[in-house]
Amino acid sequence: MNAEDKLYSLVVVDDEAGTRDTLCSCFPWEKLGLKVVFQAGDGQKALDYIRQYPVDVVLCDIRMPVFSGIDLARELYLSKTPTKVVFLSGYREFEYAKKALEFGVKNYILKPAKYEELVNVFSEIKRELDEERYYKYLNVHVSDKKAQNEGFDLEDEIIKTVKNYVYQNYSKATLEDAAKLVYMNPNYLSYYFKQKTGGNFSDFLTEIRMKNAAKLLKNIDLKIYEVGQMVGYSNAKNFTRSFKKYFGMTPKQYRR
Repeated sequence: MNAEDKLYSLVVVDDEAGTRDTLCSCFPWEKLGLKVVFQAGDGQKALDYIRQYPVDVVLCDIRMPVFSGIDLARELYLSKTPTKVVFLSGYREFEYAKKALEFGVKNYILKPAKYEELVNVFSEIKRELDEERYYKYLNVHVSDKKAQNEGFDLEDEIIKTVKNYVYQNYSKATLEDAAKLVYMNPNYLSYYFKQKTGGNFSDFLTEIRMKNAAKLLKNIDLKIYEVGQMVGYSNAKNFTRSFKKYFGMTPKQYRR
């Protein structure tokens, strides 16, 4: 899976080309976990695209010719399309806000959109998408496992999945990648792992790296810095420091 596969898809819709281009090119969407996959000048073009390709979020102007943002939100709502809609408008009108609520619109941002407001709104949407993805994973995973084994324990399965990931990928394992495997937010997985195992994810990763390093040090053909690299330390000093902290002696002393 490459970096782009991990981003949620975003469509930006605005009949003002300048506004649309600025939103797409000048705001750091990828830092918030989103990627602009399509731009449209009216709601109909956006709807046509969404009907062809699943889209996670739409940032949409309200007043547009041909097919307005309200029209787009209504069509998505009536067709039960799970795309989240955020309205963008230069008008502070109650009727629009009322319609936004009626059609399940997530938020209403006034033009010109402020940087901090965009960050706040889309950070919250990213959190919601993470949670939805996690629960979708749980539903599928639980159904599959229950069909195979009535004694299935979901909590055990999550920890087992994370630990197996570390066992197999300790040289490059990260909390973020482990979290993606079980469709959890990294911060929540960190909390969950400690709650269920009594130890930190980082400590578990270090433990597995150190145990494998000890095995590799028995091969005298390998230089100490090479062993460090093989278990995930690009810096030899950091490897020696971690090894000594774990075993109470340096790799060189251990090898002797």
